[in-house]
Amino acid sequence: MAGSNPNAPTGTDPQAASPLTPGPLGKNDAADPNLKIPAGDTQGPVGVNDKAAAQAGTPAAAPKTDADIEALDLSATAKKAAYELKRQYPAITFTSGRRDKAEQASAMASNVVQNRTWIQETYSQSAASKACQKWVDDNKDKKKQAEIADGLKGVLDGLTDAELAQLSKHLSGDAFDVQPVDKDADGIKKAIRALPGLGKFLEKEGGLVRWHAQF
Repeated sequence: MAGSNPNAPTGTDPQAASPLTPGPLGKNDAADPNLKIPAGDTQGPVGVNDKAAAQAGTPAAAPKTDADIEALDLSATAKKAAYELKRQYPAITFTSGRRDKAEQASAMASNVVQNRTWIQETYSQSAASKACQKWVDDNKDKKKQAEIADGLKGVLDGLTDAELAQLSKHLSGDAFDVQPVDKDADGIKKAIRALPGLGKFLEKEGGLVRWHAQF
């Protein structure tokens, strides 16, 4: 046919043909410098729709962590609850989280100094609590916190893991204590009672004001 291109592929319209840009897109973007890429369609092999990231120009920020809560070394359930409580009341102060045996003995001793029957008034009856209270009763001459802590640590060292688990949730990281306050006190205590996974909330332990949440 007159005017036909002998080099054009058979069955094509030479006037409609145009060069294609090599690459994964396979679009005629080189021929049209004004080609618009739809907003949110990321070029490249991933091909994800990340409009927010494209607009921001930076990757999404990682979730914020709280150094004070992380330092408590809590179990997953207790940590989630601590973050939720801190979200509602940013000014709260956590005073205790997971404890090893020495820390547990010291915490008990600090209360025994003020009340010699604090252990039996605070903890559920178990082999562990009875053994700890018995040591206090048998050692009336031990009145300083450090020496009481040493004695109770010796008792805890002689208990099995199962017996320790019956004594305090702090030993497994399933409890935390919050500093009691006057401001927003009712709201904070209500928020604690509504925390997911809460097993028990105590406002007092052995007659002493302590805000203790366990899971």
